[in-house]
Amino acid sequence: MEVQIGVSKINKYASSESGDTLEVVERPNGGLSVVLADGQRSGKSAKRISNMVVRKVISLLAEGVRDGPAARAASDYLYSQRGGKVQATLNIVSIDLETNTLVLTRNNPAPTLIGKGPEIQELNGESNSVGIYRNTRPQITELKMESGISVMAFTDGLVHSGDREGKSIEIGSLLSKLLSEEASAQDISDHMVGAALDLDKGRPIDDISVVTLKILKNKGDQVRRMSVRLPF
Repeated sequence: MEVQIGVSKINKYASSESGDTLEVVERPNGGLSVVLADGQRSGKSAKRISNMVVRKVISLLAEGVRDGPAARAASDYLYSQRGGKVQATLNIVSIDLETNTLVLTRNNPAPTLIGKGPEIQELNGESNSVGIYRNTRPQITELKMESGISVMAFTDGLVHSGDREGKSIEIGSLLSKLLSEEASAQDISDHMVGAALDLDKGRPIDDISVVTLKILKNKGDQVRRMSVRLPF
């Protein structure tokens, strides 16, 4: 099998910097983790918050700490640094080759979507942001690794796209359509952000970040690849 990861991000309109931070880290016992945080407020202040959370998580994951404890530690760290006065949402999407599982860790009111073919499941149970209280626990879902599974996590900028115009984005229906068309992980993330921009008439009302992960049968070579585009 192989894993495809596609990320698409855009800043809030007229903001020089995104308050969302995303990093990818290799797991010491095999696999990858994608860590996404959205800091409270906007611009540079939000970026400092999300960056603080993500860097704490990836440092712990790189040392072999499990996803749940890493998320709790990052929450306690933000709480101790800012006295519970600021918060951030946090998602960790991990391919754990030691257990051969897909681990989804969520401290985010926005749901995480799982696709198996065109069928969509929403992980939308109650979930609190990090940094407000001590001992904040994430919602954790663990799935057996198998071909055909897709996962999409995102910040609330996607959920609220179109609010200014009295419209809303149908995230689940759109993802189902894209999966039925066998769109790549990158195409799915790009399409989601494009749909949000259309609803916001090209002026996003919040930072938007979308990460899509797909598990597929390996039809190519054994070379690992990563591609990044950063317009500025």
